[in-house]
Amino acid sequence: MGWVVKQQLMRGKRTRIWGGALLCWLCLMFATPKIPLSPKHHLYADMRNFLGVPNTLNVITNFPFLVVGVLGFVLCLQRNFFNIILRGELWGWALFYAGTAGVAFGSAYYHLKPDDNRVMWDTFPMMIAYSSLFSSFIVERMGEKIGLSSLFALLLFAFLSTAYGITYNDLRLCMAFQLIPSMAIPGMMYVFRSKYTHSRYWLFAAGIHVLAKFEGVADRKIYRVNRYIISGHSLEHLCLAIVPVLLSIMLMNRNMKFQRLGDHKERP
Repeated sequence: MGWVVKQQLMRGKRTRIWGGALLCWLCLMFATPKIPLSPKHHLYADMRNFLGVPNTLNVITNFPFLVVGVLGFVLCLQRNFFNIILRGELWGWALFYAGTAGVAFGSAYYHLKPDDNRVMWDTFPMMIAYSSLFSSFIVERMGEKIGLSSLFALLLFAFLSTAYGITYNDLRLCMAFQLIPSMAIPGMMYVFRSKYTHSRYWLFAAGIHVLAKFEGVADRKIYRVNRYIISGHSLEHLCLAIVPVLLSIMLMNRNMKFQRLGDHKERP
């Protein structure tokens, strides 16, 4: 009887989450103005060229994504270093690291010659990484079945958002998609308990992600403040690369919580 009640409560929480996500999407589409691509989107503060490489620092600061992404992907496949129990988690984390490595190529390609034709090569790998990361979080908190269904749904939504942005020249869905994890993960942490330890790293990663976005918005101001050494956008790249590093540390150090002590554990 208790198991049935628990399952009903879980379904109710899931319904409220997806209902809230749908409501947020409707508010976004009907209450916010269209955000079209414009030449201003491609004018970054630091456009210096070194050794013949256009926009050098904005290009080379993508290299950490490649290092962390490849290492994380290899460690996922070896399954000796990361504490990943479920197959659904393995798929999600492996795709997250693959997407992170893809960001290095897509973003570098875009920053070599920033324009409307290349911008989605920068955006789409990032959206794949976010989709996979969020689905891994859902597997950890809500179960493998709903996590895998979320993975496919989010990947589809990432593709449709990219197609919508290209077709209708509107970046709202792509921009909102990049903010979903940092907004949803902290709130969901206090609704759904984790079966692992070291869950605080999710909060650290969400905080670093928000900080990186602020650095990107303050691109020119940061560039002026540090006397034109490095721009806010380049710092955004470096800051975002810290996110998979933090999550890798979490995966290496976390352990399953004992079921019999689960009710006495504090929420992360």
